[in-house]
Amino acid sequence: MTRFRSAMHELSDRSEHDLVGIIRMPASRVSPVTSIMRRVIGALLALIATVLIVYLDRDGYRDVNEDGVSFLDAFYYATVSLSTTGYGDITPYSESARLVNILVITPLRVLFLIVLVGTTLEVLTERSRQAFKIQRWRTKVRDHVVVVGYGTKGRSAVSAVLSDGVDPSRIVVVDQDQAMLDAASLLGLVTVHGSGTRSDVLRVAGVPRARSIVVAANRDDSAVLITLTARELAPKAQIVAAVRETENVHLLRQSGANQVVVSSETAGRLLGMATHTPTVVGLVEDLITPDEGLAISEREVEESEIGGSPRHLSDIVLGIVRAGTLYRVDSSEADAIERGDRLLYIRKVTPASD
Repeated sequence: MTRFRSAMHELSDRSEHDLVGIIRMPASRVSPVTSIMRRVIGALLALIATVLIVYLDRDGYRDVNEDGVSFLDAFYYATVSLSTTGYGDITPYSESARLVNILVITPLRVLFLIVLVGTTLEVLTERSRQAFKIQRWRTKVRDHVVVVGYGTKGRSAVSAVLSDGVDPSRIVVVDQDQAMLDAASLLGLVTVHGSGTRSDVLRVAGVPRARSIVVAANRDDSAVLITLTARELAPKAQIVAAVRETENVHLLRQSGANQVVVSSETAGRLLGMATHTPTVVGLVEDLITPDEGLAISEREVEESEIGGSPRHLSDIVLGIVRAGTLYRVDSSEADAIERGDRLLYIRKVTPASD
């Protein structure tokens, strides 16, 4: 057991090269056809450059036939020199031609071979590139959002965060399902392969420096353990957790969650409302869909709004957030707007005609 533990040392202690495959940085996607065409064009450019160099300096080359070097001979020499070491039937004999071969044609030969075996080299160098990206990301990432679990709830949470204008590279997804991580990577998100219940995995995801943590596990017991671990690593982060059963809400709050969403009850209420007020359900769905229609948002108060009533603003205000506490617009605490307050209001995302 001791040997096993020493072999499986914490991920946070590993080098960036060891984390390749566990952390995946978003990369630009290039189609295979485009990649092949780029390599072919690069090989042709190297070949054409070599042909021109040899032909312009043809007097410095000797042909076994002793009839001079024609353009076809130059093309032939460039082809065999770049693809092989040459056959010796055409050779540079002048000092200038040999110098050009050393300084120009030899690098072109190397470039030509690199282009031809580009796919193999790309695989070999991908690990180093990923390690460099991981190192740069780990040193710079601050105030990001970590989403633990990329199932239905996790994907919806990411969609809402992206709609608020957060850059995809500032969202980290933690999951054990590689297919889920692949889907997240396509959106430009940083992904970490591993269980969110492990503190070393959360450290690799940058949880100690995260601004917000979304716990979207499929099981309530996993959500409790993830929340407890995340709170230990990030005492000041905003932790939002989802549970299926109401009886587990207090466990999430005791574990350190700032907000707990009961997914089964929320869905049940919408189902019940749909039986007699289906239009209300449609409006609620519109409000919680951040990328179209109406959306619930939060903003800072403007200087001209201080001292006034939130009921008299042009925006439809639902409540005031003061010192981290939400006061509904009909409460006495929300009669007047104070400096430092934030307004919870309904924002128009797209026109009604859309």
